[in-house]
Amino acid sequence: MGMPQKIESFSIVLLVLCNAKLYGLCNGVIDEMICMRFSVKAILCSILRLNCEFDGVDYKGIVLELLIDAFRKKGMLDEAVYVFLDVKDVDFYPNLLCCNFLLKDLLKCNRMDLFWKVYEGMVDRKMDIDIYTYNTVISAHCKVGNVDESKNMLSKMGEKGCFPNVVTYNVVIKGLCFSGAVDEALELKKSMTEKGLVADSYTYSTLIDGFCKMKRPGEARDLLEEMSSVGMEPDIFAYTALMDGFMKVADIEEAFRIKDMMVSKEIKLNHVTYNTIISGLCKVGKMEEARKLIPEMITRGIYPETRTYNFIIEGYCRENDFDKACELIEEMKSRNLALSVHSFGVIINNLCRFGDHERAKLVLEKMISGGIKPNVVIYTSLINSYVRECKFEEASQLLGSMWQKGTVPDVFCYSSLLIGLCKSKRMEEAESLLIEMRSRGLTPNAYTYGAFITGYGETGKMQLAEKFFKEMIDVGITPNIVTYTSLINGFCKDENITQAFSTFRYMLDNRFIPDTQLYSILIHGLSKNGKLNEAMEVLSDLCHKGFVPDVYTYTSLISGFSKQGNMEKAFLTYEEMRRKGIVPTIVTYNTLIDGLCKSGEIEKAKELFDEISEKGLAPTAVTYAAIIDGYCKAGNLAESFRLLEEMQSRGVIPDSFVYNSLVNGFCKEGNTEKALSLFDEMVRMGLVTVHTFNNLIDTFCKLGKLSEAITMVKDMVDMDIMPNHITITILINYHCKEGMMKQADELFLEMLKRDLVTSNVTYTSLLHGYDKIGDRFKMFALFEDMLEKGIEPDEVACGVMMETYFKEGDTKRAFELWSEYVIKNVNFSSAGAQSGGDRPSKVIEILNNMGMQGFMPSLAMCRTLACVLEKAGHTDMLADVLEIMSKFGWIPKAMGLSDLISDNKVDVQTI
Repeated sequence: MGMPQKIESFSIVLLVLCNAKLYGLCNGVIDEMICMRFSVKAILCSILRLNCEFDGVDYKGIVLELLIDAFRKKGMLDEAVYVFLDVKDVDFYPNLLCCNFLLKDLLKCNRMDLFWKVYEGMVDRKMDIDIYTYNTVISAHCKVGNVDESKNMLSKMGEKGCFPNVVTYNVVIKGLCFSGAVDEALELKKSMTEKGLVADSYTYSTLIDGFCKMKRPGEARDLLEEMSSVGMEPDIFAYTALMDGFMKVADIEEAFRIKDMMVSKEIKLNHVTYNTIISGLCKVGKMEEARKLIPEMITRGIYPETRTYNFIIEGYCRENDFDKACELIEEMKSRNLALSVHSFGVIINNLCRFGDHERAKLVLEKMISGGIKPNVVIYTSLINSYVRECKFEEASQLLGSMWQKGTVPDVFCYSSLLIGLCKSKRMEEAESLLIEMRSRGLTPNAYTYGAFITGYGETGKMQLAEKFFKEMIDVGITPNIVTYTSLINGFCKDENITQAFSTFRYMLDNRFIPDTQLYSILIHGLSKNGKLNEAMEVLSDLCHKGFVPDVYTYTSLISGFSKQGNMEKAFLTYEEMRRKGIVPTIVTYNTLIDGLCKSGEIEKAKELFDEISEKGLAPTAVTYAAIIDGYCKAGNLAESFRLLEEMQSRGVIPDSFVYNSLVNGFCKEGNTEKALSLFDEMVRMGLVTVHTFNNLIDTFCKLGKLSEAITMVKDMVDMDIMPNHITITILINYHCKEGMMKQADELFLEMLKRDLVTSNVTYTSLLHGYDKIGDRFKMFALFEDMLEKGIEPDEVACGVMMETYFKEGDTKRAFELWSEYVIKNVNFSSAGAQSGGDRPSKVIEILNNMGMQGFMPSLAMCRTLACVLEKAGHTDMLADVLEIMSKFGWIPKAMGLSDLISDNKVDVQTI
């Protein structure tokens, strides 16, 4: 029944002994109960229950104090705290000494969670705490970095009738020094005098150490002198701290002066003193001086320890002198010093840092043969070294060997290799390694997930990147700013701006503050996708939040405006950038020059080009390519050639783009001789591309020189440059114009066989060709094929087909085509240029034909056509169109032009 009899027996004996005040024997019984592995709960329940039945005398207080003390002495702090907290409802008030000892041990063992529970329990029980309790609690506040609370307790102790002593002040002074508030600590030391307290050697030594750690050894030296002036003899701790302070500021001479002072005062130097000097010398590269101290140590009877040698080994490694570092390993062996993992790890890590992973591997083998087991950190350094040089096979082999040699790789070890594989876009290998890692029971961390998100983002596989991001969130790992930046950058590169913004908003909702880099990536993505208004809004938000846009941010905007041909806004952005003191780079200039050239503003582009050298920048191959192409398109080939010569004289090597621009320029002039001369030069330089051949083939076709064009095609194949869809489309267009439809059809079939892209131009050429020979059946079949492939016909193709449908008498289909494509996409200003300028008159002709055949378009269609014509700038046609519409009854006779247009102010791009 109830508790096991055995526990009750122990509990009865315990209470009997307590009654007899045989507390020593009580401790023995408690020890036995603990050794019997009774749970603390069982022991406690047994004692409390039996205490109630024991002759009406309450011994539980004494027994429970003994129980707390027994658990505490055995290091069973959880059990000791359990006893203290669990009996708070049974009128138990342990004595202050018991509580103070428990608090002290909890603090010593860094069990801060239990510490605060016990202290709160003491406060709840309204226990009168003493100076020892205050000192312990103040120490706890300092330990967790809560120095303000420790100062608060110090100032309010007197109100509780407990006045601080020197130990209390020393605890707070140490806490302030540890947090870097050395000036405040010094003021507190001065206030001790007002309280009638005298600072002791510990006070001074703590302050000296604090000032030295803050690299203020001069003030620390003043404290040492003050210490001596008040009759205190500084100890080795104070001198060593001061010496270390001067070493930290590289004042070697003063550090040695203090060492000499110690010797003159007959203060015996120890390992700590010498290690401080040696470490300081090694950090400033004075390796020989550091090494000379070893014999001096031995002369003084202080034998160097492993730590001493490790400082010198680290120093030699920093100096890239690995031979001497390895010599020290042998010297350590000869002195029978225990070689540590750290000794070898320092050498291996630094060899890896300098890229000498082969030698690092030899040191690793030497380490293993010497019976020292490498740790995960050493292996990770080696793996990182291989990964940096993209030697993934070697890194993978090393990872595998860890298991064989008994060192279990951790998640950081695997992540090092995973990050490298993902950076190199070897995603399949990375996925396989991730599976292996998980099979070993390792859980991916933020770096692992970040690597995959970045890797898949760089390879354009955003679905997989997003999958890893969602998984990361689901397992409770918070993405950092780098992860968010990688994901958003990936979406921007994938032109998925909607998802990029969605991720950005999610990041803001989770209280992450974007940095300039992330804002710049968003601005770049928006600008690249032509969303300049949104990009400017993001720029405004960036500035509003106090971030400063960088040159990359502004260059992205300039590039976006330039690509849209809006050079006015591009230059306004450029000027704003310069007003803010942001210096444009050569990329900024290249962007502006390219935009100006494409807009036909070649002279302004040349002015900007000349400005580059004045700004201390050098034109790059991209700069020359842009301006040479601009002059070629403007027909100024002489200036293009001059720039080519200048480019070569500056050591900037022209690429195929530059030569193709020149070839294209001469082709447009019809100067095939010069174009072929450049072509031969390109062949010698290995710069010929499919674009080069296409320029020449197109020129020969336009000049009616088919045999030369065919020769060019053969040359292409001989040079292993396969004709592309543009090459074959050029040839198809030529054959169609010449009425050679059989050959054109064969070329078209070759395109289909090779899965080459068939474009609007390809189909339009064929449609024109079959129209010439009157093969309407072929035209209808081609047009349907074009639509099935999702190729939207332009106004030229639509015009040809509308005329064909009219000729065939299919007015309904002609009108459907007009409503589906012409109104939706027509651009009469460009159409005129493409079809001899008679396209507007064709519209009038088509409308007349439709009316005469009795076709009745809706009023909405008529309004839309009127708006399209107005938008295209053909106001001269509107009166004629209105007359036709009124004549055939498509619109009310009373409706004027203004009524027709104003009632339908729509954006034709949305139709």
